[in-house]
Amino acid sequence: MAPDLNYKSNLSTDEKVLMAIVRAAEIFKRAHSALFRNYGLSFPQYNILRVLEASNDGHNKISDVSRIMLVPGANMTGIAKRLEKGGFIFRNSDPRDERVTMLEITPKARKTLQRIEKEKDQWAEFLLKDLSNEEKLYLLSKIRRLITNNVQVADKKVNQHKAASRIGKLRTKKQGVSTD
Repeated sequence: MAPDLNYKSNLSTDEKVLMAIVRAAEIFKRAHSALFRNYGLSFPQYNILRVLEASNDGHNKISDVSRIMLVPGANMTGIAKRLEKGGFIFRNSDPRDERVTMLEITPKARKTLQRIEKEKDQWAEFLLKDLSNEEKLYLLSKIRRLITNNVQVADKKVNQHKAASRIGKLRTKKQGVSTD
């Protein structure tokens, strides 16, 4: 039983569901971040290595890894530089287009992922121990639907913001005010 915190939630059921998902994700991330730190990795660095491990021949474009992870390109560059400095990846220009940066997982990173795997799997097993495989698949399908809906809403908001910004600039130009 939780201690009396002098707090009574006034969240709707929808908000409670979404907040529960966020809390579960934050707790998961905090616990796993501690595990990954033991191997010299942050949570995002670990995820980049997992993406590269699952990529053809262990390499992929930095922009594609960024899209898979939903991480802005500027953040990816910094994370990739730290991984390279730690000997976990190689960063090279794509021979077909030198503007494109390729990331490649190193043998050191593969060994590190293997060492992490058992402990990570034990955590996952413990967290999901009360769910049947059928329940896990059902939950996964619902979470994927939430992610899709969330991305659609975010894209719509970004497009609305861009349109409003363009309209604001047009109004400003009509009024003779410089935006530069």
